[in-house]
Amino acid sequence: MKLQSSDFENRQAIPMAFTCDGDGDRPELEISEVPESTKSLVLIVDDPDAPGGSFIHWLVWNIEPKNQIIKRNSVPDGIIIGCSQMGKSEYIAPCPPIGTHVYLFKLYALDILLPLDPALNKKTIRKMMEGHIIERTILRGFYERAHSENF
Repeated sequence: MKLQSSDFENRQAIPMAFTCDGDGDRPELEISEVPESTKSLVLIVDDPDAPGGSFIHWLVWNIEPKNQIIKRNSVPDGIIIGCSQMGKSEYIAPCPPIGTHVYLFKLYALDILLPLDPALNKKTIRKMMEGHIIERTILRGFYERAHSENF
């Protein structure tokens, strides 16, 4: 299974347009080579470098396996958007307080559909995914704010 973006290369800088210093757009994501037995996909976007531990930027599940592209700023029909770190069902653009942070776009192929409850958080979703992950992949992007206070 592959996850890539036409907006940034794996292991490269995320352009400013997709951060809090730009428009905060969600980048376009291209999904390919999904295993045939997949019933749904889960996407978790987080920042493991955040000062308080992993910061959830976007949590979505029940993505249709045949959905090959999630267009910039779009939300495919039928998916559930869970609670981000801010407790809202929305995307939070990268915005590191200091230094360069890595942003992980983690895609999981599951053999089940998950509950339709958007109040679920990452911990609960991860628990429900246990034993149902067929395959996983990660797209990594980096961002450092221009005014970062690195001394």
